[in-house]
Amino acid sequence: MDETLELVAEVLAAKKVLIVYAHQSSGSFNAAAKDAAVKALTAQGCTVDVSDLYAMNFKATATAEDIKGDVKDAEHFRYLKETQQAWEEGRLSDDITKEQTKVTEADLIIFQFPMYWFSVPGILKGWFDRVLTSGFAFSQDKRYSLGIFKDKQAMLSFTTGSLESMFSPTGINGDMNVTLWPLQNGILHYCGFQVLAPQIFWAPSCASPEARTSMLEGWRTRLQGLLEEKPLSFIPLDSFDEKGFQLKPDVHEKHASKEFGLTVGIHLGKRLPPHSQMKAGC
Repeated sequence: MDETLELVAEVLAAKKVLIVYAHQSSGSFNAAAKDAAVKALTAQGCTVDVSDLYAMNFKATATAEDIKGDVKDAEHFRYLKETQQAWEEGRLSDDITKEQTKVTEADLIIFQFPMYWFSVPGILKGWFDRVLTSGFAFSQDKRYSLGIFKDKQAMLSFTTGSLESMFSPTGINGDMNVTLWPLQNGILHYCGFQVLAPQIFWAPSCASPEARTSMLEGWRTRLQGLLEEKPLSFIPLDSFDEKGFQLKPDVHEKHASKEFGLTVGIHLGKRLPPHSQMKAGC
């Protein structure tokens, strides 16, 4: 085998992938997408673990039950503070600890789900709320580009119920880039992940069998080079001041004459940069 190919094989063999899967049916398109990822990545030498949230009966509600032993302030219970202290003391519930271990070991996390109400299913939102606890996934000093998971990759892979045209800047659902901002910036990038472009399966329930097959083939093709993809672009934390976390004047001035804003959320009152939450390099 060529030395370059051997090196690539060694790198891929060392990669660990976690798929957090949120769909009730093993016969669903989401299940097929998940299975395609498991097969393709395993064939590349990756170790793939799947958290099947519905099969696990994963608890979606963030409550005091997530903490072993007594909470510090039962009268004024604050989940963020209590779970951070419980994490520091090793008192988080076993189901949370198990998922956190998977996250720690993973090089790449793929979230596979059907889009519900322009977001994720409740069970997956519960996974974010309960697993990505303060201290473990983020802190005041370690977030965004300096985040705890800055050496890990993460991505969304999901199905929609609406056609692609409906999620356009002129479509009734609005620009998909805007829909993705809270998930990709507010959760994944906030925790430091290098966020890969999402894999969007547009309305497979409305598509022909041939079109669904084509969607899965496109995903399988992408999976062959997924681990080498460049991430989406976000504004680094040092572009903001430390007092009010406002964009620094020199950064603002540098982009004052540009046609588009910096990002979907930090748009400077300008037109939104097209495809910035859907394609790397935009």
